[in-house]
Amino acid sequence: MTCCLTGSLNLPRISQADEGMWLFNELPRQLLKERHDFDATEPWAQNLMLASVRFNSGGSGSFVSSDGLVLTNHHVASDTLFKLSTPERNIMEEGYLARTREEELKAPDLELNQLVEIIDVTERVAEAVTGEMEVEEAAKARRGRIAEIEKESLDQTGLRSDVITLYGGARYHLYRYKKFTDVRLVWAPETKAAFFGGDADNFEYPRYNLDATLVRVYEDGEPAKIEHFLKWSDTPATDGDLVFVSGNPGRTQRIFTVAALKYLRDHRLPYVLDYLRRKEIMLQQFGLEGPEQKRRARDELFGIQNSRKAYTGMLAGLQAPVTFEVKQRREKTILERIAADPELKDLASAWETVASLQDEQRAMLGEVTSFRSRLYEIAQTLNLMAAEDAKPNNERLREFGQAGRESLMQDLLSEAPIYEDLEQAKLADEIAYLVERRGGDDPLVAKVLEGKGPAERAAELVEKTNLADVAVRKQLAEGGATAIEASDDPLIALAKIMEPAYREARQRRERVEEELRQAYAKITEATVAVEGTGNYPDATFTLRLAFGLVSGYQEDGRQIPPSTDFEGAFAHAAGHDNEGDWELPQSWYRAKDELDLSTQLNFVCTADIIGGNSGSPVVDREGALVGLIFDGNIQSLSSDYLYSDVQARAVSVSGVGIREAIKTIYNAPELAASLGK
Repeated sequence: MTCCLTGSLNLPRISQADEGMWLFNELPRQLLKERHDFDATEPWAQNLMLASVRFNSGGSGSFVSSDGLVLTNHHVASDTLFKLSTPERNIMEEGYLARTREEELKAPDLELNQLVEIIDVTERVAEAVTGEMEVEEAAKARRGRIAEIEKESLDQTGLRSDVITLYGGARYHLYRYKKFTDVRLVWAPETKAAFFGGDADNFEYPRYNLDATLVRVYEDGEPAKIEHFLKWSDTPATDGDLVFVSGNPGRTQRIFTVAALKYLRDHRLPYVLDYLRRKEIMLQQFGLEGPEQKRRARDELFGIQNSRKAYTGMLAGLQAPVTFEVKQRREKTILERIAADPELKDLASAWETVASLQDEQRAMLGEVTSFRSRLYEIAQTLNLMAAEDAKPNNERLREFGQAGRESLMQDLLSEAPIYEDLEQAKLADEIAYLVERRGGDDPLVAKVLEGKGPAERAAELVEKTNLADVAVRKQLAEGGATAIEASDDPLIALAKIMEPAYREARQRRERVEEELRQAYAKITEATVAVEGTGNYPDATFTLRLAFGLVSGYQEDGRQIPPSTDFEGAFAHAAGHDNEGDWELPQSWYRAKDELDLSTQLNFVCTADIIGGNSGSPVVDREGALVGLIFDGNIQSLSSDYLYSDVQARAVSVSGVGIREAIKTIYNAPELAASLGK
């Protein structure tokens, strides 16, 4: 499959830093040539795009062999590692190596997406909305047109088809993906190697982590034949090297106005942090009940802790006055320029609209209209799907559209284990949170509790539901509204109780989102008029290209080197008495005498990344893999709002380090030799 990648932007307004998460159909070729003497040729860009994949569990990866090997992070694959683990075989902690193809373990519900084509559909989406429409009507019309485009594309190509909103709603692109749903685990190191240093070292640098995992995609029961994959460099990245990152950054808010950022700083992020801390404590308490409970909670707890530390860094970035000084200067300049232009001055109202909506967003903050537990999410999906399927495709809630049905059903009918004791603990905490937020006398609370306390009610619901049985889920999904109405499952009944509040809150959010979308489209128009074209849109968990230099940095008066090695990992462990999170696996000590300790293990570069880039390949000028993004340092966490290359760095596992570990520590020389071939 091929994709046209021609086209680049004029670049009148670009900082000297290598900022940018660039669209693959609008690469900054002129900038790369002028600043780095690099030609981003069509074949180079096309191979990199088609070699990149996105994980539906969150994160990125890349094809690294002609027979379907995909490289990603251990922490990106952790959802699959957890689901494949049992009390008898804890793959998450102990690692795994398939010595034969027969030993490769099939993931229960993992989907990988390979972007194969990008089409600009801005005009088609824009035509659906007229100036006379009320906000709710405009949102409905836009959603309907997007569903229509996605369904047409699916029918024409058979490819997953997603319409992506760019520049806050100023543009829309149709992304077509080839899906791989038969994905099997090949190799994963121990958690002690992948997350060496634990939470204390997370988002810090220097690092010494082997945060890498290999899976393989299959088609028709055989390893997939992959035309576009990354060669593997035998040379480590060195100081000053130009490198590229191809991945799926999650969400940035660089287009946000000063008023929107103040809402994040003062309300949204503090609320999220409080919620994450609550969940962290709940999962820690559950894990104290025993070793098996600790194992069951481990994957979700890791995600919560990682998010908590990331949001802490984001909030710190917004609390630093310099962030707002930069944003306010830029906003002031744009507003002054458009105020002086009779043809543009009306666009200033967009900033006022955004500011006026922040109080409404604050009022909606913390509304509880759903419960975060796997069993309840299944019940809610079944209940909503039955109602949405009775509507025309272009009137449904987006996740229930026909274009995404296959992916929805794969998740709904996943064979992944569901642990009742963990579900009970999570649901009890969620119900208790509902009581706290709405008050004990609230009518909805009374309906949910049915005269019982949150813990007792959760125990009853989990004990009596049959939704852990995949066959029951399948029967309800196929039976539609009739089956849902006839069901006596208590979680289905709970989902029905919550449905009116859920739909009402969602409708309010979608109305606000539509108003913001229209306002940010005007803000984009004003920004382009003042600064020119040549910028990139905020991240949307879709494929982007970033680039930068391998480079150390100054911190607290000392020079931080750009790379680390295996010898440093052993020294770091010894410096912490080889205890706790700084205890390397025994496999490393057994192989120490055979290891080339000078082999590069981690390195940093100035490429512009955020969450979602985890698992992204780092390639050199030739397009060969030299690294694997797994983190950013603490100074990079404000990159959601503002990029800087003074200290912010993207942290990678070195390609030569991954190969050396697989060959020597894990005694798999044939697997190591197959990388890049």
